[in-house]
Amino acid sequence: MEVAVYNLSGAKTDRKIKLDDAIFGIEPNDHAIYLDVKQFMANRRQGTHSSKEKSQLTGSTRKLKKQKGTGGARAGSIKSPLFKGGARVFGPHPRDYDFKLNKKLKKLARKSALSYKIKDESIMVVEDFTFETPKTKNFTELLKNFKNEGKKMLLVTSSVDMNLILSCRNLAKVKVIQASDLNTYEILDAGRLLLTESSVKEIENIHAN
Repeated sequence: MEVAVYNLSGAKTDRKIKLDDAIFGIEPNDHAIYLDVKQFMANRRQGTHSSKEKSQLTGSTRKLKKQKGTGGARAGSIKSPLFKGGARVFGPHPRDYDFKLNKKLKKLARKSALSYKIKDESIMVVEDFTFETPKTKNFTELLKNFKNEGKKMLLVTSSVDMNLILSCRNLAKVKVIQASDLNTYEILDAGRLLLTESSVKEIENIHAN
């Protein structure tokens, strides 16, 4: 398929770029997307949650009351989970939530996400550009030109451009990402994807096989 190439003013140029149907035009696989997003979210979890068991609590070891004759259940420790301030039964402990996924499945998930975005007309290709100096004002102007103010936007570049990254650092709903770091979660999370021309080639090279 062919899409128009835009300039920094948000206007269409007289040029078009061909997008590979094997990457941007496949039948999306929802289950692959689900697994890839699940792994992304799992990797973001710190897993540092921890609760204390009975043996880890500080407290008196004195028997609370005599064993028999009270009419109630026996109680041997103030640290029992049955009492206020006692231990927690089967509470969480530090753990790693990461799990492995096949590389081919992750590629399929990204292709599926990109195909969804193309169907929604949420992908725009822009001429390669950079800013001479890091300025948030320049990026804000770019958002105005593309009518993307107040919406989530993901700018994909072919390589790391610190001037662009620093220019959008103070903008809550904007992110610049390198094509090699593109992931399913951020593709779907963005309201609009702005791809530079060179990043399109990079994406197609990465997902060619």
